[in-house]
Amino acid sequence: MRERPHPTPSAVHGTAGAQARPSAAITRQVERNSLDELIQAAEAEHGPVTQEEIDVLRDRLHRARPPEQP
Repeated sequence: MRERPHPTPSAVHGTAGAQARPSAAITRQVERNSLDELIQAAEAEHGPVTQEEIDVLRDRLHRARPPEQP
């Protein structure tokens, strides 16, 4: 009977990494779905958000973000 070789660390971690990617993708999709629900509820209560409002808020977020380090 032939002995099986022990798995290499890269083989073991590769499998775990492959399993983590779908899990992370599912988590992101659930977060997006939740965000979509919040947006729909807010728009139902306050009306749709205009592109101008989006641009103003996006600009505020960019200015609040610390500068990137080289």
